Amino acid sequence: MTKKVITRFAPSPTGFLHIGGARTALFNWLFAKHHNGEFLLRIEDTDRKRLTEGAVEAIYDGMSWLGLTHNGDAVSQYANRARHIDVANELLAQGKAYHCYCSPEELKEMREVARTEGRPMGYDGRWRDRDPADAPDGVKPVVRFKSPNEGETIIKDQVQGDVVVANKQLDDMILLRADGSPTYMLSVVVDDYDMGVTHVIRGDDHLTNAARQAQLILAIGWNLPVYAHIPLIHGPDGAKLSKRHGALGVEAYRDLGYLPSALKNYLLRLGWAHGDDETISEQQAIEWFGLDGIGKSPSRFDFTKLENLNGYYIREVESNENLVKICCPIIEKSLDRSLTEDEVSLLLVAMDEFKPRAKNINELAESTLFLFATRPLNFVPKAEKILKDDARKILTDVADLLSNNSAWDEQTLEDEIKSFSEDKGIKLGKIAQPIRASLTGNNVSPGIFDILVWLGKEESLARINDQAS
Repeated sequence: MTKKVITRFAPSPTGFLHIGGARTALFNWLFAKHHNGEFLLRIEDTDRKRLTEGAVEAIYDGMSWLGLTHNGDAVSQYANRARHIDVANELLAQGKAYHCYCSPEELKEMREVARTEGRPMGYDGRWRDRDPADAPDGVKPVVRFKSPNEGETIIKDQVQGDVVVANKQLDDMILLRADGSPTYMLSVVVDDYDMGVTHVIRGDDHLTNAARQAQLILAIGWNLPVYAHIPLIHGPDGAKLSKRHGALGVEAYRDLGYLPSALKNYLLRLGWAHGDDETISEQQAIEWFGLDGIGKSPSRFDFTKLENLNGYYIREVESNENLVKICCPIIEKSLDRSLTEDEVSLLLVAMDEFKPRAKNINELAESTLFLFATRPLNFVPKAEKILKDDARKILTDVADLLSNNSAWDEQTLEDEIKSFSEDKGIKLGKIAQPIRASLTGNNVSPGIFDILVWLGKEESLARINDQAS
């Protein structure tokens, strides 16, 4: 019988859910979904000094926004510390770990000597086989793992291939600190085992950790999980991804106007491929995802590609109802008031005309503000430039023409304006642009006949007359 696939995402609560972490979570989530398995969440909060207030909530919020729902309750690594300590004590009893009484000064001197001699600056094992009776008074020992110092440790990685590490390169890592608290390396191994994790999918900056953890797992007598170490994300210049490249928290991308569906699609394609497919639905991603599609080279974060993909999702994928739901809070914040039910209904009706121009939700919301603005409107400089003397005269004639129009539908209004254009011998654009500017305060908008209908006769004529001469 095939073992159930269980993956995990295990962030440290030291800040927001950054974009690399979000991609790792997505890959774990997709792999579990693809195999009808489970995706678990563990907060690696063992190091209490590095905890950041609000970080756990930020991780939860980011994952919720992306729709990466985990199975069961999130696990706190710190809450399991008693179990981690028990495992370390078992290793001590079996002679696979030992007490080390080195002082901080000794460890510093050890590193300096190693640096001078050009050797790895790890612990030199001086208490590995020493009699504890030699322990100095008043020194609280740490517990170190008795790492094999001969041979090799091989990680059969599903992305990187076989990764071979000479055991002599790895020193005897600390399992329990002098205060008795467990270290990250021990806690990860025990938690993964207790949670039943079958596949460890994470960044390739953990490859050295994998070798250390594999040694520990085998010493305890447990089976190794399947490892898959993903290349990191770099900036467009090939350097390690930083804040200047876009290494922001997931919530920042939400605030910048990106859709979770678009960001997930972008992160999926950032290091994973399925033929030439660029736009991949969530269902397709679950169906197609496999570790064999992950490349070995670092991916480059590209804001332009993300923006273009976001625009596609706004135009082609996201429902108008959901776009309205997302846009309403942004619009209401700008207006400093709530939208009425009629205004929300109008936004839904008009959405098809607004969304083709938007590359992000903020642009989309901002482009609709004129529908709900109160007179007098504010004008962008290009709209002010349009509204010159001859344009104001045209608006006066247009207002007179339309005020006598009893029918206020798109086709009738278009016929009236076109006839006016022909009668006056003025190009339609010379008429449409002043109308657009007077109605919206902008030089770019959906079609003017749509706008006239959305605003209604009374409001449309009032706005036109405000700018007429």
